[in-house]
Amino acid sequence: MEKSIPLLVLVGPTAVGKTAVSVEVALKLGGEIVSADSMLVYRYMNIGTAKPTMEERRGIPHYMIDIIDPDESYSVALYQAQARQHIREIWERGKLPLLVGGTGLYIRSVIEPYHFTGAGVDEHFRSQLLKEAREKGARALYQRLVEVDPETAAKVHPNNLKRVIRALEVYHLTGHPMSSALRQKGVNPPYNTLIIGLTMDRQRLYQRIEARVEQMLEMGLVDEVQSLLKRGYSPHLTSMQGLGYKEIIAYLRGLSTIEEAIYLLKRNTRRFAKRQFTWFKKDPRINWINIGHYTGITGIAQEITKRAEGVLLNTSKTN
Repeated sequence: MEKSIPLLVLVGPTAVGKTAVSVEVALKLGGEIVSADSMLVYRYMNIGTAKPTMEERRGIPHYMIDIIDPDESYSVALYQAQARQHIREIWERGKLPLLVGGTGLYIRSVIEPYHFTGAGVDEHFRSQLLKEAREKGARALYQRLVEVDPETAAKVHPNNLKRVIRALEVYHLTGHPMSSALRQKGVNPPYNTLIIGLTMDRQRLYQRIEARVEQMLEMGLVDEVQSLLKRGYSPHLTSMQGLGYKEIIAYLRGLSTIEEAIYLLKRNTRRFAKRQFTWFKKDPRINWINIGHYTGITGIAQEITKRAEGVLLNTSKTN
């Protein structure tokens, strides 16, 4: 019987340093990286997503980056299938797969036995729901969700119209609540997993976030967003509502000053990092490393390498 695939998972909040650390670890362990970041899948969106440049990748292959256009639909189910395929192929080439990112649901979809409904899209049904939301308010739709899928409703904010509509659409298409699509089916993915979480002093992280925003602006974030709009990508797309894009779009449409846009981007990114911390801290499997206790990227990578060698590298492809 085939043994488990060794998988090193590296998680943490935005701006904590996952990219640089993961590349250094991959160089040390002979690894290749599968991104678990929901924004890195989009082409043409480089600066605002902090997408690693070819120089930053240092020759290490990266997967699940630049795979769809900003107006293409994408799902966690599709990500799960594609990421798992890359992990197996990396391992079969004799390399160590690293799953790296801050999108918690993407991480869990790969390493846990999640099963998805495969529900498609019903544009007419969506249009009806949007019309109802305009006429009766978002709360009316949320109440419908409470009635058919209280488990999902408990996890969704009543004003998060996009997620409420999707959950109602899944129920409409399949006859089953979305919550049942994410229930464990008892069959674990074939991974021997070591999960490492990077953390640091919260105030220091916030300083790094603010510095990153300033760097993005210097690199041409406003021009990047303007270019996407000129290409015809709607500001209402899921991709264009990502951090760094929605704030700059508001400025370009005259809804805020550049100073207000920068303030909101920094604030929203800090809040996003806090939510990431909350998500990951609930997972007892994560082995946390405070990067403030180490000198530079090399020291952090050495610590991760030491832990990985003890847990993962004894896993063989053969019996």
